[in-house]
Amino acid sequence: MDHGWAPPPPPHRLRSLARSWLDEDAPWPDAAVATVGDCATRAQLLSKGGGDSGGVLAGAPFAEAVFGVSGCRVIWRVPEGAALPPGRVLVAEVEGPAAGVLGGERVALNILGRCSGVASMAARAVGVARAQGWAGVVGGTRKTTPGFRLAEKYALGVGGADPHRGGLGGLLLLKDNHRALAAAAGGLEQMILGVRRAGGFTRRLGVECSSVDEALEAAGAGADIVLLDNLAPQDLHAAAAQVKAAYPGVTVEASGGIVLGTLPQFLGPHIDVVSMGCLTHSAPALDFALRVLEP
Repeated sequence: MDHGWAPPPPPHRLRSLARSWLDEDAPWPDAAVATVGDCATRAQLLSKGGGDSGGVLAGAPFAEAVFGVSGCRVIWRVPEGAALPPGRVLVAEVEGPAAGVLGGERVALNILGRCSGVASMAARAVGVARAQGWAGVVGGTRKTTPGFRLAEKYALGVGGADPHRGGLGGLLLLKDNHRALAAAAGGLEQMILGVRRAGGFTRRLGVECSSVDEALEAAGAGADIVLLDNLAPQDLHAAAAQVKAAYPGVTVEASGGIVLGTLPQFLGPHIDVVSMGCLTHSAPALDFALRVLEP
């Protein structure tokens, strides 16, 4: 299976995140690490198995930043986005002062485990979609871990999925709770006009809808994307067909409780995007380990 590619954050952002994660793990001196000092140390970073069907390696730029901030160097033996077979695999070698290697160990392993889990889940979802002959976009959502969103969004891209919007400042999206307040804004059309003025001309606007009537109203009011949320598959495809017939240029996105097992039911000729929160909130982490080599 071909996996995706995602540009890593700029170096200053990687270093900033690395420092914040290390600060969380070591807010005060670690006596165990202090006893080994700065003696030159080499270690092997191992994947302990990519699951029954293997997995996808992701998170290397973040893990490398953690070791870099700790004064260490990483030599990768498996490239980012590569398949991880079941069983133990040498992924990288780490060199540096003992305190740096040991101090960065757990943070780096957690990053790789979490990112690789997300990338693996994303790759499986994209594989399911392509096996059905569907060429649309499989995307994530904002259902991410606080403080770790950038890494998880990056991992979605490595797995071949679309990260979706990075935050509230990205795509302009009116969800159901915004729509509940539409009357106060003078109706949905006035709300959409107001959001467009506030958001500027460079951003697209989506509206979350729970029925075909809401979807047609949103598209008619100028939405670029109609997000059909929590519709049963049969109702979803009927609504999508009506929206596309009336507004062919509108992007139709399906979302709401879609998981790997049910994904094929939500794929169809009138669906452009399927967004899946499970790619991040339910992705099982892969297991990695660090083994220090004796001098």
